[in-house]
This record gives sequence, structure tokens and C-alpha cells, in this order.
Amino acid sequence: MLKSADGGLRAVPFPVEDPERIPVQRYYDEDFYKLELEHVWPHVWQNACRLEQIAEVGDWIEYNNVGYSIIVVRTKDGIKAFHNACRHRGVPFAGGSTVDSSHSVAHGNCKKSGFVCPFHGWRWNMDGENTFVYGKHLFSERQIDPDDINLVPCRVETAIGCAWINLDDDAPSLRESLGPVLDRFDAHLSHKMRAEWCFGTILPANWKVAMEAFMEGYHVMQTHPQLYKAHSEDHVDTYNNPDSGKTSLEASRSADEGQKTKVELAAQIEHFELLNEGMAGMIHAKEVEIAKELLDTDLPEDASVGVPMFFGMLMKEITERLQAKGEPVPDILAVSQSDPLVAVEYLFPHYFLLPVFSSMSGYRIRPLGPEKCLFEIWSMTAFPEGEEPEPVMEPTMLPFDSPEFPPIPRQDYSNIPIQQKGLHSKGFQYMRLAKGVEGLISNYQRIIDGYLAGVPQEKLAKANNLLGGNFDGQIEDLGF
Repeated sequence: MLKSADGGLRAVPFPVEDPERIPVQRYYDEDFYKLELEHVWPHVWQNACRLEQIAEVGDWIEYNNVGYSIIVVRTKDGIKAFHNACRHRGVPFAGGSTVDSSHSVAHGNCKKSGFVCPFHGWRWNMDGENTFVYGKHLFSERQIDPDDINLVPCRVETAIGCAWINLDDDAPSLRESLGPVLDRFDAHLSHKMRAEWCFGTILPANWKVAMEAFMEGYHVMQTHPQLYKAHSEDHVDTYNNPDSGKTSLEASRSADEGQKTKVELAAQIEHFELLNEGMAGMIHAKEVEIAKELLDTDLPEDASVGVPMFFGMLMKEITERLQAKGEPVPDILAVSQSDPLVAVEYLFPHYFLLPVFSSMSGYRIRPLGPEKCLFEIWSMTAFPEGEEPEPVMEPTMLPFDSPEFPPIPRQDYSNIPIQQKGLHSKGFQYMRLAKGVEGLISNYQRIIDGYLAGVPQEKLAKANNLLGGNFDGQIEDLGF
């Protein structure tokens, strides 16, 4: 269907005809990349900034992606966004930076001075209303009509403690597009978290190659051997055991019947420590300490009983201790049952959150060309009111092979650049997906085809909803 121009649909180059096989040209072909810039990015909700970066009235920050610059600002009436171009001659009225290896993020406060174009001095207030035109008498009236010279607004909505922008005024809303996963994040109070740190790097790889490294846990055994080995000998390997019906997250919290609880929990604590060292927010140090303190609890010896009991106690203890300190965390045990999140949640097209208990890690990826992208990593957690750290305004930029990266992304970054090179190998035609655990890759790639073909956005939004909770998931019927 997507190959045909019939029925108003555009032809798609290198389409996903077999959902288990992704044509390799989609990861480096210049024309395919240009079609993404034309038909995907201008119509999707993009994570533009964290709300603590624009905490006060007048605070603004610039978001750059695929040639567009958007200014996101907090006003007295809420969050607004504007296309960053002076209505006179097009010069950016704020920021105007470009994304490169010395990436910096423009930001400031416009409450007193407003926005001032550096070329001819035209001015606007935080609501985008023009307040000054130098030499106004020099222009014909129609050239300075207020509706004609006010800043051009950009759609903006908020969720998960972030501002999201969309260049398409007619696209479905953010919640229609991303679906119920946003409600689940609300239940986990993710909007109350704050960033502790952010690292960034330029990867010599297509943006989709970089993202797909995090869409399944199948790679952990080889790429992250320290995580794989940090389990008891009888730990269930869900990827290598055809008889296991458990998800990877369930497997990480259980053990074979008959295994001793203390042995399994000792391995689990080591796993927690490695996750904290490797990612911070995914398992926070304060959670690891609480888990260690609970190890001496009297529990049933049978791990099939003792381990789940321990996790219930741990969730309860984390909740009570952090709430007692004034941290805005939910009842973790309750929301894990009422609004469960999976180990990695992907928010189309370019944002990931990795939740476990009260904290999260986050990834944001932006394309810089057919074979280059910007990759940012956040560590996020809750703080008592009044004790929040200063906002992290821009990433600490590092070379992708820097030893300063936490261990887990450093291991992933060792694969991604060489994978991009391998995609050019003679005879390599497809990404060959395991339909049982790499379905997310197929699903989002076929949604990209939907945008390229011109499938109605209402259908694309419904398909997008299926990506929530799809980590390590099945190939889905997207409905188009």
C-alpha cells in the first residue's frame, strides 16, 4: 500500500515491505533522509526542553533541529513557543546557534528587555507582540501591521516535565499522538523530577541506528556483559530460553523455584550498583542504599517467594523514606501495578525514558545528516521542594569514545559507529529483526513510512499509541 501513489499516497523509497526486514538504505541514503526532513520532522511532536530550564516568567531557551530554530518561553499565561526569525529580514531574534561538536544552548530571560533583533533592533515582548520598530515612518502601513510583524507562534504542549513543539498546526495533539503512556508517566509523577546532569555527543551514525540500539534488551548479553553476569547462575535468560514466558523486566525481578533468596538478591544488588554506575537515574544511588539495608530482612529461603516479597518491601521503603524527606514520589508499589511502565519507554520520534523506581534516565536524539546525529543523556530524580539543583541548561559535550561517559552508554557508543560502517558492506540488504523482541524497531520504522506516504495523521497517531510499552515487544498491526 505504501509503495503506491494511488489513493493520494506518495511513493516511499526503500519501504518496509516485510516487517521483519528493514532495508539498509533507510540508514544512509541522502534522498531518504531529505524525505524525512520534509515529511516526518515538521509533523511530529519533538521534545524541546525541560520545564525547569524555563522556570521563571521570561525565561527562554532555544531548540534547534533539522534547520529549524524555535524559542520556548515561559510567560505569565504559561509556556509559549515562537519561530526564531525577525519579521523584518529573518535574522534570529534570540540565540541563533547551530548544533555542532561545540554544541551550546542559547537561553536567557526576556522579562525586562524583551527579544531584540541584533540586526536592526526590532523588539518583541515575551508574548511575541512587536513593541518597537526602528524608523517606523520609513515603512508603508501594511508592512508594519501588528498581525504582520508579531512573532510567528509554534505549537507547544507540556508533558513529563518537558515542553514539546510541533511545526504542524493541524497535527493531532501531543496526548492524542503519544497516547496512554503519558497518563502512566503522570501517575509516576515524572513531571516533578529534575535533571542532575546531561551528557551529549556527536555520533557518526544515522539517527535511527542510534535509537535502535535502545529498543530491545537482546543486546545486553554481549554489549553489557557486566549486567548479564550480575545474576545468579540460575537466573532466567529470557532471550536464550524458549520455555520462558517472562518479560525481561519480570526476569530481572525473579528467579527459578528452589534458588536461595539471599543468593539471588546479592546478585540483584550487584546489578543495581552496575546500573547506577552506568546510568545513574535508571537506578539511583539513594535507591541502591535502601536496597542494601533491606538485605538483612528475614525472607523465605525459596527465591520464587522471597524475591518478589523483597521487591514489594523495597518499593514500599523507597516510597516512605523519600516522601519523609519531602521528595515528590508516588506510591511506587501502587503505580507499578495500576500504571506499569516498561524498562525502556520510547516516545516517537526521538525521546526515551528508562524508569525503574523513583528516578529515570532520558535520551534525546536529533539528526545532523544522513550519517550523523546528536545524542543526549539525562539523569533525573526527585528533590525536596526548595532543594532542587540549578537547572542543567546544556549538555556536557564529549567525544563519543570518551572514557568520561558512564559505562553503559560508553559500551553502546562503541557499537553504533562501527555498525553504521557495516551497513555499507556489500551484500548487506536488511536489518533482520527477531519478531519476538525487536518489534519496536519494525513498528516505528513503518510509522515513518506512513508519514512519508502521507497517511492521515489520525491513523498515524493511533499507530503511535502502540509504541508505548513496546520495548522488547512484538510486531504490531498498525492499521494502515
